[in-house]
Amino acid sequence: MDLQNLETAAKTLLEACRRSDVKLATAESCTGGLIAGMLTEIPGSSDVFERGFVTYSNASKTEMLGVPAMLVNLEGAVSEKVARSMAEGALKKSAADITIAVTGVAGPGGGTQDKPVGLVHIACAGTGRPTIHRRNIFSGDRTDIRHQTIFTAFGIIAQVLAGKG
Repeated sequence: MDLQNLETAAKTLLEACRRSDVKLATAESCTGGLIAGMLTEIPGSSDVFERGFVTYSNASKTEMLGVPAMLVNLEGAVSEKVARSMAEGALKKSAADITIAVTGVAGPGGGTQDKPVGLVHIACAGTGRPTIHRRNIFSGDRTDIRHQTIFTAFGIIAQVLAGKG
C-alpha cells in the first residue's frame, strides 16, 4: 500500500462525505493519528473532518472516549467491544455524524497467540446507524499494517455511506 493510493482513497472518501453532507471523526489507537493526518493532508478537508482522537494508551480510551476501564481490563484494548466503544464514544464526544475507530497490534512486538501482530479491530458508528465492526489480520511490517488499516477504514466508511455497511 503506497501513499499515493492512500491519498486517492482519502480524496474519494472526503468527496463521498461531502455528497452525503456528513461530518467525520476518528478514534485511533494503533494508527496513532495517521487516519486523521491522511484526511487533513487533503486541502479543503475541514468541511468534512470534524476531529480526531488519538487514544494510544488504555487510560486515554477511558478519559477521552468514555470506554469503560473495566471493559478494557476484561476484553483487552485490542478487541471488538473496545473498538465499538471507541467509535460510539467518539460519536458522543464530537459533532460528527460518523466515526471510525481502530485498535490493534501493529508490531513488530506485542503480539500473542490470541492477538497476533497484524490483528486490527475497526468499528464505525453513525447517527441513526448501527455500529459495525470488522476484524482484520494484516501482514507485513508495522508501516504496512498501519497503511492497510487506514485503507480498510476508508473503505468501511465509504460502504456505510453507500448504505452497504
